[in-house]
Amino acid sequence: MLDKLDIAKQRYDEIGERLSDPEVVSDTQLFAKLMKEYKNLTPLMEKYSQLKAIITNINEAEELLEAGGLDQDFRVSLEEELQKLKPELAKTQEELKIMLLPRDPNDDKNVIVEIRGGAGGDEAALFAANLFRMYTMYAESKGFKVEVLNANETELGGYKEISFSISGDGAYSRFKFESGVHRVQRVPETESSGRIHTSTVTVAVLPEAEEVDFEINPSDLQIDTFRSGGAGGQHVNKTESAIRITHLPTGMVVECQDERSQYKNKERAMKILRSRLLEAEQAKQAEQIAAQRKSQVGSGDRSERIRTYNFPQGRVTDHRIGLTLYQLDSFLNGHIDEMIDALITADQAEKLKSESE
Repeated sequence: MLDKLDIAKQRYDEIGERLSDPEVVSDTQLFAKLMKEYKNLTPLMEKYSQLKAIITNINEAEELLEAGGLDQDFRVSLEEELQKLKPELAKTQEELKIMLLPRDPNDDKNVIVEIRGGAGGDEAALFAANLFRMYTMYAESKGFKVEVLNANETELGGYKEISFSISGDGAYSRFKFESGVHRVQRVPETESSGRIHTSTVTVAVLPEAEEVDFEINPSDLQIDTFRSGGAGGQHVNKTESAIRITHLPTGMVVECQDERSQYKNKERAMKILRSRLLEAEQAKQAEQIAAQRKSQVGSGDRSERIRTYNFPQGRVTDHRIGLTLYQLDSFLNGHIDEMIDALITADQAEKLKSESE
């Protein structure tokens, strides 16, 4: 571990010197790239400095105790200090092990979230709206920006499907474990007999792909225009501003009809298509690395049932890590950090375990 930390420190110092080089400063793209790497390394270097300070203090205390000739009070003080420092050393070493784990290259990216009502008809669509509200409130609490890309609304105010982007530093790292099937158990408002229904909603979280991430050949696209449809609105069915893009090699279809501008709808549809194609390519690569798949808590598989929201009992349970929180109302109001932090910790533990095997 110390060898890895020394290498990281050399790189950190090297970047620090380059950032003051006038040639680097004048190269906007290179400067931004180096600054991002420097920023990512800074917490690691601060923790490394903390480790070295603890080791120095332990060594000094042990040397004084071995030298002897100390009065009783000073000896007791040194022994008490060592009792505090040794657990602190172990804790700091564990924190550094986690910080040295390979970072997910997508963690800093913006995300596109796609929510679709599954089994349950109108009730599933209404719960899709609940999840959209939950994610929007959570994103805003983090200072992220939310933009709806496409929505297919129902007459009751739910969503058959909704796609939206979340922009902000580290957005993917906070949302990546939300992909999968979300199950809800509750009495629908339309149910007169008071029976509990079970419905499902699927969530897909895609790292937003830039043009450099995934190049699309224009000849592979079929672009159609059509009139917007939906639950109502002044603009619906009046002009052919809605866009449907078909990626011919894969058969993947994306529609966007939320904007009045055909150009804006096309731009949004391309953003979704590019991210979906990148996700499909990354999923293919991940399947080829079986060991990597085993060291994941579960992210990206939209067919996996990941969570249950039980309204009668006021609980939400994540099935991947077996965590149940009895604060469903608060959770649906966007207070989901406790669950996300637990998922990140579990994922880190799995990766540490796989690295030690």
